[in-house]
Amino acid sequence: MASQSQGVQQLLAAEKKAAERVAEARKRKARRLKQAKDEAQSEIEKFRQERERQFKEYEAKHLGSQDDAALKIKNETHEKIAAMNKQVGVHKDQVIERILQLVNDIRPEMHINAKKE
Repeated sequence: MASQSQGVQQLLAAEKKAAERVAEARKRKARRLKQAKDEAQSEIEKFRQERERQFKEYEAKHLGSQDDAALKIKNETHEKIAAMNKQVGVHKDQVIERILQLVNDIRPEMHINAKKE
């Protein structure tokens, strides 16, 4: 009976040891998975940063920066305003004279839709 009890004890000890080894293996597996996930995340971040840098270079090369576009638009606007102001200065007297002619030269006429009787 003692040998049976001792055999059962050995089996229980072996089972406990096996359970500990399985638990330790699961922990190692979980650590390896976490490490692999962290490494993959790091690689993804590096790749994203590299692609972002390439995109910025492409954008600067082909489109110019936003500051350049804004400056270009601002300069074009100032040029157009200056041209308009120049035209106003050139034609101002003629326009004023024409407006005064139209205001002072009044010719009463019947409207074309008015019935002629």
